[in-house]
Amino acid sequence: MPQQLAIIVLVDVGSALESESLEGNTYLFDNMKLQGSTNQGTGELVTAINGSYWRDGSQASEQVLNWLPYSLGSIPPTVPRGYEFDRARQTDEQALADLQDLASKSSVAGTDQTEQLSQVRKTVGARVKTTRRTRGRLSGQKILDVTGKVVTEDNTAAYTYPAPVITDIYGEAVDSKIMYPAEYGSPDLVTDGWYWSASVDTSRPGTYSYVMRIQLHKLVGLNGELRWEAVDLTCPSTLKITSEPRRNAFTKAGVGMLPIPPDAGTR
Repeated sequence: MPQQLAIIVLVDVGSALESESLEGNTYLFDNMKLQGSTNQGTGELVTAINGSYWRDGSQASEQVLNWLPYSLGSIPPTVPRGYEFDRARQTDEQALADLQDLASKSSVAGTDQTEQLSQVRKTVGARVKTTRRTRGRLSGQKILDVTGKVVTEDNTAAYTYPAPVITDIYGEAVDSKIMYPAEYGSPDLVTDGWYWSASVDTSRPGTYSYVMRIQLHKLVGLNGELRWEAVDLTCPSTLKITSEPRRNAFTKAGVGMLPIPPDAGTR
């Protein structure tokens, strides 16, 4: 069975949008640090892929890569899909309750309904307009801050950005047929059901570059409406395939059974 390797693509979306570049605003991690990956936590990650051959000289199976993009300083990726809709519904329900309370006080002398209506409008937040390029999860959402609260006129704290989206993987490693990337669907409730994965040919040692095309979303106002505008940027990275044999991380020897203490059966 192919070994699974995850590559985390963490993007500082706010800074990337401001500079219109992912350079210096992307932090890459994988789970191969103890197997030779270098520059962890930077944009210069070199992912080690070992195990072209078994200890007896026979070729090992291919490597499988999975890329997982996340936004730095946003609502945690572990929050389930549908969280934004739940928060929007809660604020709508609170606004309706406030309006009912205001209606019940309409006959009370001295009630400034105009002012109270203005307060309800300020606290309910605004929905982002749905566009052709933002249909789906981004459609009709309210803007939330990093703690999950609706951003209002009185609360203009930094808002949370939608997670980055990988839209393509290409470059030397693909052109050389070292890896075969593709986007797959999944019932995963956290990653929105889509992710990029690739099979890597481990029989051809060498260092190969590749490029991820990553789509970010920028909040803009137009004609009194808010909308997420897509911004496409690119992020290069590198694979390093070696012919070192796979080894057991516990025993440092070949892949096989873990050592069992002689007295394990008597305990």
